[in-house]
Order: sequence, then structure tokens, then C-alpha cells
Amino acid sequence: MPQHPSDQPHLPLLTVTGDTLVAVDFRPRFKQGRPPGPYRRLFLTPGTRAFTLGNLLARLPMGMFSVSAVIMIAGARGSYALAGAVTATGLAATAVVAPWTARLIDRHGQARIAVPATAFALLGTIALMLCVHYGAPDWTLFVSYAATATIPNTGGMSRARWAHLHKGDDKTLHTANSFEQAADELCFMLGPVLAAFLCGTLFPEAGTLVGGVLLITGVLLFAAQRSTEPPPQRRTNAKSPVRAPGMPPLLLGFLATGAIFGSMEVVTIAFADAQGHKSAAGAVLALQAAGSCAAGLLYGARKPTAPAERRYPLCVAAMAALLTLPLLAASLTNSLLPLSGALLLAGMATAPTMVTCMALIQHRTPEGRLNEGMTLAVTGLLGGIACGSVAGGWVVEAVSTTAGYGVPVTAATLALLIALVSHRGGRHI
Repeated sequence: MPQHPSDQPHLPLLTVTGDTLVAVDFRPRFKQGRPPGPYRRLFLTPGTRAFTLGNLLARLPMGMFSVSAVIMIAGARGSYALAGAVTATGLAATAVVAPWTARLIDRHGQARIAVPATAFALLGTIALMLCVHYGAPDWTLFVSYAATATIPNTGGMSRARWAHLHKGDDKTLHTANSFEQAADELCFMLGPVLAAFLCGTLFPEAGTLVGGVLLITGVLLFAAQRSTEPPPQRRTNAKSPVRAPGMPPLLLGFLATGAIFGSMEVVTIAFADAQGHKSAAGAVLALQAAGSCAAGLLYGARKPTAPAERRYPLCVAAMAALLTLPLLAASLTNSLLPLSGALLLAGMATAPTMVTCMALIQHRTPEGRLNEGMTLAVTGLLGGIACGSVAGGWVVEAVSTTAGYGVPVTAATLALLIALVSHRGGRHI
């Protein structure tokens, strides 16, 4: 069976010379050398590059909106407490609405639901900017930002397309999931930096405005790629993903992992502020995301050597072990430079853990409810981020900034215990 484009059979090129029909052997010439790598092979399928570009444009604002909202509201109203409360309300609304949006996407198709859902969320974004700019009552800010909760989970939709295109091909899906996780890390690394730059150099609403334009542009481009869209599952008797065998411990694992992210962000900002370098906190946190992004790409380029069920506890164990490095660096040196290196190393176990867990989510989610299952995972992650932020802030205030780095270690240990108990109990995680 042909394995390379140069091995494929080709019809001869027919030409007419006088009264003679001449068959000319026509074979495209390919450069001899190594076969294409896993990521290059991933994008050989027609339409994959276009939907990935659209998805990246739509995903970048996910790292922009909260930072932009905080800068915009705090600058206009002079209250970080109000800004934090508004963004927390939006996060809670997203946790409630997102699974319902994903369920509609599974039933009616990505293009049919994602575009109007994004348009409605964009109206909420515009309303928030207008309410802030014209000094509307505080309650209007909460309502406006809550309306943005209909933004579809673009990362989940992209993963659903890969799962549809490469169903049954675990090796290719492993590469695709690794790429998507690296894209998540990249967007959440660049998004806050871009938002802060736009709001600081142009005007306070610039980050929110540019984020809205990128979002609707990306979703429209993504939705236009109909050839790669999974078919809608209008009727399904499948049970809710929450009740599917093995799903609860995975969702709890996402909750604990989210607590790592939320606490690490708050504690690192507080640590940098205590060192007199608060403005460097974003760059320090970006190093953790960069380590995760690089590790995710490397992880996806390698062929899995064991089933995901075995790899998952090992990945979580590595993540828990590496997260002790920031705690040690902060405790022993009390300096931002060693902490930066420790965060870079600590981030390297994050992406492999997320990739493996997301693969298990895809395997365990009932047929026809894939978007809903992956969105539930993201919802668990968001809930964990909120809890981790609160816990990290409390430890920083009550104990010290150094002790705050014990919170992500505790959260990672909890994630490891969940994985081990589920695995040893014979449950399919």
C-alpha cells in the first residue's frame, strides 16, 4: 500500500502528435529525503490549515478579555475590587453557560451555533465598553460581562474536528492534541501581554475592542471551513458526559489542575511585587507558559509508548514533582531570577498532563457529545482557577508570598491522589 505521495499511481498525460496518440509517463517529482514530520503530516488534510488559523485568531482573545476588563474598569472606576468582581462574575457565568452552548453545537453543528453565540457575546463586550466609557451604574458592568459567557469553546471545537478527521488513529490524535495544548499555552502567554500593551499605549478600551474583532473574525473563518466540520448529532440517547464511566475523576483532575494555574498567577504577582518588580510578573509567568508550550510540541512529536491510562498518573506525578522547584527557589533564594528558571522547568510537565487527560476525555465522552465533554473539562479548569486564585491570595496575605507557592504543590498532589486512587481502583480514567 503506498505510504508516500511519490508512491501513488498516476494516470499518464495524453498528447496528440499528428495522427498519433502519445502516452507520456507523468510523475510529480518529490525531493528525496526524510518523510514529513508529525506536525507537517497533520496539516496535509485539506482545510486543516484554514480552520486552525481561524481558531488561533478566535482563541487569542481568551487571554485578552479578563486583563483588558480589569485595566479598563479599574482605570475608569478606580477600584480593582470592582474589576475583579466583574471578571469573576463573567467566569461563573461561563462555567454555567458553556456546557449548554457546547451541547447545542453537538446537536446542530459548529457553524450554525458558534457564529450567533459569538455575535451575542460580542454585543455583551460592546455593551461593557459603552457602560464603562459613559459611567453607567456598576450593575450594568456585571450584566454586560456576564453576557459574554456565550463565547463558544473554540479550542474544544478544534479538537472535535481533529477527532472527526482522524477517528481511530491514536497516534495522529496524540499529535493533534499536543498541538492544540501548545496553542492554548501560546495564546494565554501572548494574550495578556497584547492586552496590556494595547490598553497602555492606545486607550483603555483598546484591548477589549481588538479582542472582539479578532474573536468574530476567527470564528467566521473557522465556521466557513465546512469540509472538516463534524456532522451534527441531532438525536442521541447517550448519557451526559458527567455520568459517563471514568469521567468524574478526570473532571476533578481538571479542577485541581486549574487550582495550580490560578494560585501560581496570584502568588507570582505578589512575589514580584514584594521584590519591587511587579511589572516583571507577566514576563515571569510567560516563562512557565513557554516551558509548557515547548514541552507540549515535543510530547506530540513522539509516538506514545504506553496507553493514555498508564501515562496519565505518570504525567501528573512529574507535574507535582516539578512544581516543588518554584517553592524551593522562592524559599532558598528569595530572588526573582532563580524563580523564573524554576517556573520555566515547572511548566514543562503541564502540557503533557493536559494532553493526556484531554485524550482520555475524548475516549470517555459518549458518542455525539464530544464538544460538551471537552467543554466540561474546560469548565472544571476555570472553576479550579477561581478556587486557586482565592487560596493563593489568602495564603499570601495570611502567611507569606513564599508560602504561597505551597498552594500549587498542594493542588498538584491532590490531582495525583485522584489519578492514583482512580487507577488503582480499577476505574477507567
